Amino acid sequence: MKRYPVAVLLWNFCLAYLIYMLCRIVYVWENWSLFGPGFESLSGSLLLSGSLRFDTAAIVYTNSLYAVLTLLPLHIRFSRLWQQICKWVFVVVNSLAVVVNLVDAVYSQYSGRRTTATFFAEFSNESNFAGIIGVELLHHWYLVLAGAAMIAALWLLYKPLDTQLPPERKAQPVRYTLLSSLSLLLYLPLAVIGMRGGASTAVRPITISNANQYVNTPGEAAIVLNTPFSLIRTAGKTTFSDPAWYTPGQLDTIYSPLHNTASVHDSEPTVRNPKNVVILIVESLAQEYIGAYNNYPCHTPFLDSLIGVSLTFEQSFSNGRKSIDGMPSILSSIPMFVEPFFVTSYSLNNVSSIAGELAAHSGYSTAFFHGAENGSMGFQAYARTSGFQQYFGRTEYKADSRFHGDDDFDGTWAIWDEEFLQFYALTMSEMEQPFVTAVFTATSHHPFVVPERYRQPFGQPGHPMHTCIRYVDHALQQFFATARQQPWFENTLFVITADHTNVVEHPEYQTSIGLYRVPVIFYDPSGTLPRGHRPGIAQQIDIMPTLL
Repeated sequence: MKRYPVAVLLWNFCLAYLIYMLCRIVYVWENWSLFGPGFESLSGSLLLSGSLRFDTAAIVYTNSLYAVLTLLPLHIRFSRLWQQICKWVFVVVNSLAVVVNLVDAVYSQYSGRRTTATFFAEFSNESNFAGIIGVELLHHWYLVLAGAAMIAALWLLYKPLDTQLPPERKAQPVRYTLLSSLSLLLYLPLAVIGMRGGASTAVRPITISNANQYVNTPGEAAIVLNTPFSLIRTAGKTTFSDPAWYTPGQLDTIYSPLHNTASVHDSEPTVRNPKNVVILIVESLAQEYIGAYNNYPCHTPFLDSLIGVSLTFEQSFSNGRKSIDGMPSILSSIPMFVEPFFVTSYSLNNVSSIAGELAAHSGYSTAFFHGAENGSMGFQAYARTSGFQQYFGRTEYKADSRFHGDDDFDGTWAIWDEEFLQFYALTMSEMEQPFVTAVFTATSHHPFVVPERYRQPFGQPGHPMHTCIRYVDHALQQFFATARQQPWFENTLFVITADHTNVVEHPEYQTSIGLYRVPVIFYDPSGTLPRGHRPGIAQQIDIMPTLL
């Protein structure tokens, strides 16, 4: 192999991938008592794709300096000194990755997960680390040998550049320099894609919670993660810590969040007359846009009519300001504290949801729907770990011959709301009842576009967001028109809310409280649920306990 810069970079990156995978094998082997019982039920293809995704992010992050040193289009990179620097940078960085991965193979037995940056805060005041490490090195001497062997492999198998100038460099120096510069320019966006975990605009940078997408339980997420990635992604994050003002016993005497509504045997269903539950999380549906909440003309004639036969509340709020705050708040009653729950180390805890509870205790079938690329925003990972048995995204929509696949894609985020909500309604008719489902819409979002056929009827002077809201209101009307024809409709409780607010224009919404005003609507077609606009406060985290 001619040791040109690109070829050398690819070889050494493959070496890093091999080392990371060997560390993972050792990690799983050392912790087999944790992973063994459920390992056979895991998907090998999912484990491999997830592992490569997180390893790519970690390798690109940690080897950024090495890659630039190798691809930098300067004559000096062919010198022996430069190549020695490159080798030392590569070997030292990846040796540290070996060390933290193998150390974590031991520490995970106590923590139950990959180590995150919170480790350093937790143990910042400890002074006995040296003694602890010394004892563990003796107890796990075989891991020391394995680490030494992998570090030796990094040194011995590393490929440097040829120190002699390539013939092309001598014959056509300008052309060679331009091609070398192009190699570096092409690498930079590929590196960003690797760090983010995907190229699509609909995919936010992956974090540790995305690992739940590839496994069955949060405890198994450590298999596809690696410790360098976990440290990098949680570094600098301000996490919520329990102030410990009360002991659990003291709290129980003040207030218990556990409410037993019936005394039944554990083997019996806890829901006597089960209703289906359908939760519509409408992107950016602020109260400001809904006429029923205001005394001025708005943009939602259908929702206004639906609210007239629903249960709503005078004061209703979101528990965050971003999409990734909405799903845990609405479905699991976990609000945003300091950071979104998705990006904290707590996202690897065992977490349930309205779907998880109704499936476990009352035999409900469950599904989550989101029209974006599967895995977008970490929704699929959260749905999987919190009890949703099925996930329907852009991939499943494209596979349904009743619809038009990517012809219905908005070009940026997801399938248009009208089409995806029709898919949602019809797919629920194929589920076993009782069921609980949730859908997260996408159209009412920047860049504020609607399908071409609706730009004229819904477009009016004002902010383009209002055009999106008028379209979404129409999409909801079409959804309910289809839902009313389904056999499950009358026995279903609908919840309509938003993930967060968006553009605000009226002064009463341009306040610290107004920025959180979203609808919380309970609609029961059978009429058994009380109706009306009630005084009092409702927030997203009230939805799950209210339904239960």
